[in-house]
Amino acid sequence: MKKIILTLGLLVAIGTATFAQCDKSVVLNSSKTDHLDADGKLTRSEDESAMIEISKTTVDVSINGEHKIAGIIKSTTCDWKVPFKEGKTVIKASTDRDGQEKTFTMTIEGKDGKVTLYFEMEGEPNDKVRVGIDKFVAKA
Repeated sequence: MKKIILTLGLLVAIGTATFAQCDKSVVLNSSKTDHLDADGKLTRSEDESAMIEISKTTVDVSINGEHKIAGIIKSTTCDWKVPFKEGKTVIKASTDRDGQEKTFTMTIEGKDGKVTLYFEMEGEPNDKVRVGIDKFVAKA
């Protein structure tokens, strides 16, 4: 009986932590950006400081301290088995680019304790972006 109660308590704690992660605003920091073609092959790498701020409704990306893109989140799916280490979040968002609304997808994946972000702008399949996340911080 004690084992069942302990197991149930552990499952509830993990579920709560996972939901809490999905419900929080986060700031992601990276120091290197890889650009990939449509087949996922590396076309170039850049050493640059990136900061990605994600709230429940918006995404803001700054590169080397310069604001580059602001997006309004349209949908989010979030499934983390181990918060900030094993799981995946997919964000669909839109931004205004030269007076036109553009859609982009951000996928944040955690695997073996390593977090990676992928960014793809609709209509630009030959410039997918991959960044290894150096720092992943939840905001209150």
